[in-house]
Amino acid sequence: MRDALVRELNQQLPLRGLAERLQLARALVSGQVVLTNSFGLEDQVLTHVVVQSGLEIGLVTLDTGRMFPEVYDLWRKTEQHYGVSIQPVFPEAKDVQDLVQAHGINGFYDSIEARKACCGARKIGPLKRVLDGAQLWITGLRADQSQQRGQAEWAQYDEAFGLIKVSPLLDWSRDEVLAFAQAHNVPVNPLHKQGFVSIGCAPCTRAIAEGEDERAGRWWWEQDTHKECGLHIGADGRLQRAGTV
Repeated sequence: MRDALVRELNQQLPLRGLAERLQLARALVSGQVVLTNSFGLEDQVLTHVVVQSGLEIGLVTLDTGRMFPEVYDLWRKTEQHYGVSIQPVFPEAKDVQDLVQAHGINGFYDSIEARKACCGARKIGPLKRVLDGAQLWITGLRADQSQQRGQAEWAQYDEAFGLIKVSPLLDWSRDEVLAFAQAHNVPVNPLHKQGFVSIGCAPCTRAIAEGEDERAGRWWWEQDTHKECGLHIGADGRLQRAGTV
């Protein structure tokens, strides 16, 4: 059943427009569907389509406690613009306390291990809680964001979170996403105009230079080119693919 659903989504999603992709994903499952919005450009466009299409898809954001002030402003503006409530999910207090005690308040700069521990406490743990019981997870992942994300599939079973993950914007370019946002008056983060393309926690994000990979501004002090926090990465350190089902 699960494998057949993943195959059907991979066959049907490329043939449809964005709204139809989201409608199909919602229609093919009977359980809960969740869209996680980090208030980046892609997630804002997906939120717009979900709301305008009247789809029964939960809107959730992971508040790590280290976000840019502009993100909180956009969060409020988005809720007011669309007349919706975006559910916040916070880290467990003890997890953050243990993290800071072990690595220091900004220990993520010291090693990849410490950085991944921070992502685990502030993002992965909360995400597991919010996806618990859901059947399908909508993400804003695009294939051209990085070489690693270029390996992604339209739909795939995510072993780490135990549900199907769908990326309706997989074949869109950033220019196409931006054009859609402008044409439909989608609220967007003002940091984008300052060179912040992929926006995560404030201490871990910088603006990128012309010609740099979109993900270059994330964890910019690390030399590793495969920069992911763990939301889209399997136990083997690779991007989850449908072929692993």
